[in-house]
Amino acid sequence: MSFFITDAIADGAAATSPQGSIAGFLPIIVIFVLFYFLLIRPQTKRAKELKKMVESLAKGDEVTTNGGVLGIIDSLDENFVNLKVADGVVIKVQRQAVASLLPKGTVKAG
Repeated sequence: MSFFITDAIADGAAATSPQGSIAGFLPIIVIFVLFYFLLIRPQTKRAKELKKMVESLAKGDEVTTNGGVLGIIDSLDENFVNLKVADGVVIKVQRQAVASLLPKGTVKAG
């Protein structure tokens, strides 16, 4: 009798199969696997490489910091690195602030 709304007629209790519930979780599982291989795994690999690089720093290495400062390691201890950025100018930064190790000869002395 209703003109715009259709009447809903209940059709007996629908039986759910075990395959239907597994198929419902399949897209979620696929998304998790994609996130793992595209985001989580590369990020942890990069973190391990950065930690290894920071631990292997030595006097005389040429580095850049996260802030963009370019310098040569003058001395270092467990937590801090002294960078020579110019003649007579030495700054102290945390080891974790070192972003990358540069090839020898990148920093011009003078």
